[in-house]
Amino acid sequence: MEQVISFVALAAGLIIGLGAIGACIGIGVMGSKYLESAARQPELMNELQTKMFLLAGLIDAAFIIGTGIALWFATANPFLGQLAK
Repeated sequence: MEQVISFVALAAGLIIGLGAIGACIGIGVMGSKYLESAARQPELMNELQTKMFLLAGLIDAAFIIGTGIALWFATANPFLGQLAK
């Protein structure tokens, strides 16, 4: 039983860590492409900025949802009840 709890902690750490890495890389690539496209066509900067912030929110939302699921598994694991039976 104790081994299962340690695997849950490892899985929660991986979900949060890999989600953070993916979100940081995604926002970094998106920001660099925004700056590149704004430098090429400055007249589209306002439209591109709106789309960039919308996508940044969606990328962060995916990471926050992953963090919430990981914390849910770490605190109230629904799989431990199945193992007790």
